[in-house]
Amino acid sequence: MSTSERPVPDFPAWPQYDDTERAALIRALDQGQWWRMGGDEVNSFEREFAAYHGAEHALAVTNGTHALELALQVLGVGPGTEVIVPAFTFISSSQAAQRLGATAVPVDVDLNTYCLDIEATAAAVTPRTRAIMPVHMAGHFADMDALAKLSAETGVPVVQDAAHAHGAQWRGQRVGELGSVAAFSFQNGKLMTAGEGGAVTFPDAFLHEEAFLRHSCGRPPTDRRYFHRTSGSNFRLNEFSASVLRAQLARLDGQITLREERAGLLRSLLEQIPGVVPQGREERADRVPHYMAMFRVPGLGEERRNALVDDLIARGLPAFVVFRAIYRSDGFWETGAPDTTVDRLAAACPNTEALTEDGIWLHHRTLLGTERNMYDIAEILSDALAAR
Repeated sequence: MSTSERPVPDFPAWPQYDDTERAALIRALDQGQWWRMGGDEVNSFEREFAAYHGAEHALAVTNGTHALELALQVLGVGPGTEVIVPAFTFISSSQAAQRLGATAVPVDVDLNTYCLDIEATAAAVTPRTRAIMPVHMAGHFADMDALAKLSAETGVPVVQDAAHAHGAQWRGQRVGELGSVAAFSFQNGKLMTAGEGGAVTFPDAFLHEEAFLRHSCGRPPTDRRYFHRTSGSNFRLNEFSASVLRAQLARLDGQITLREERAGLLRSLLEQIPGVVPQGREERADRVPHYMAMFRVPGLGEERRNALVDDLIARGLPAFVVFRAIYRSDGFWETGAPDTTVDRLAAACPNTEALTEDGIWLHHRTLLGTERNMYDIAEILSDALAAR
């Protein structure tokens, strides 16, 4: 079949919702109290989300960026401290630290998983390092065993950026069972969504209590006389968003199972296309939710990669260029930047540089499609590359 004759594939829409979300919104409405202090939707969602991820506690917040900021703050991140972050990530990972007055220290990623490189991370630890932030890119894990060992040796806590990792497992352990704080996002494109929203999971009650205070202007939930015990801000999630997220959580497990099946097939098909290298998978990651279907075309270069993405979109694929290296955005240098230059960071992060130039991702809704859709993706990509 010629390219001009190939039908545009029909992928499922995102977000997915039905009468479950409608009923949930009405339930929240009929409470007559729409903020978390008066209703029960946020409280119920936190219990359900914590249980699903194997965490002792969860705190729902306004968005994923605030989740990261709050997680870092309760661990003592602030002026004079440093946070190690991947150079290849969405910029919220670094800006959460920078907005607290800390210095974000970018390190390179592994070119197979696109997650933190362990040797580069260990080399970046200094007496000022207050947190190490692995980003579970597209739902894949960095080497969490090695990071746990590094954390134990240095005393520097790990903060998991799990914005892509709802329902993920590492050696049978869920994100909340790995012994560290984790931050999630419910932005519109995420694996479960209320348009916006976020959550932090905690391994102990002390950190959860501290975070609760700071997400509610420093005020305990039972306070009636405005005794604000600590500084904070208003990161509280509302009851309507929580009601939708409860419905989204209920269907997440089935969606992950389907994405796992489709991702295996798609990977095998992409590996057969000359020049295409799909994102790798750590063997110890035994459940990957696949927030994105990511791959590289090594040597393509940024300009030709951008043109290829435009072509894929025109052919019916929801394709995107990958995140730019965080140090290649002006916003990274506005505050809390390390005392170095773009060129020096680029030299230290060759894998991030390569991904910035030749990486592509497909929306995770493609992996909710049919088996035939996976062949459609591979055929469209192959045609587009042949036309270049």
